[in-house]
Amino acid sequence: MKQLIKYFPRVFPFLSQEKAALAEQNILRHIAIIMDGNGRWAQKRGLPRAAGHRAGAEALRHCVRACLEIGIKYLTVYAFSTENWLRPREEVSFLMNLLSQSIDSEAENLHKNNVRLRFLGRIKELSSELQSKIAAAEAKTQNNDGLNLTVMLNYGGRAEIVDAVNALIERHPGEKIAETEITAALYTGDLPDPDLLVRTASELRVSNFLLWQIAYAEIYVTKTFWPDFRKEHLLVAIKEYGQRVRKFGKIKEQI
Repeated sequence: MKQLIKYFPRVFPFLSQEKAALAEQNILRHIAIIMDGNGRWAQKRGLPRAAGHRAGAEALRHCVRACLEIGIKYLTVYAFSTENWLRPREEVSFLMNLLSQSIDSEAENLHKNNVRLRFLGRIKELSSELQSKIAAAEAKTQNNDGLNLTVMLNYGGRAEIVDAVNALIERHPGEKIAETEITAALYTGDLPDPDLLVRTASELRVSNFLLWQIAYAEIYVTKTFWPDFRKEHLLVAIKEYGQRVRKFGKIKEQI
């Protein structure tokens, strides 16, 4: 976090010491991103949607690099939802192939940069080939202790809660289930909740993403389409987060 705070005076010289101190109080460990706008980005340029998805993959590379430079510990991105299977078959096939290619091209570089890569969701419903690539990439990077990059794939927040509750019922039949037990049984059970949720392309909804985990996340929405999202956009979101007061149900005087 100290590395992150050091960024404020350099990038935002107008940020006061008081607000820099507030940013340090609001420890920013975990950023979650709904990467939206690939299709509209492509349409605006007269390109096929596939071009938008390829540009979106490049934007994620930039975002990962920025998180490494800034010192963010956890980055979680929404890559493919349980509802995305309803898209045209050609687009779904392209997205799965793009993901497979991205694992091939990026896993080694992520490993060299001490990034731990994980994929969470209903992974067992994916093709056996893609599951094998995911398992190999996760195994390669599992001992890295730098940035934790989590890709939510074939993921839905409601499905995650259903899976967690069903697992708990099987383990503890007839017993009451505590909130802490549900948290631990989620796909993200060993991750801290997101501090900041970023959504690109202006949409004002959470789209079934991390419904349990974002209960107290600060939400930042930008008009920027995901393919255009770069380090400077991330820094603006971080600056906005640093100026907020996280109360978690308390009043300001109790913080």
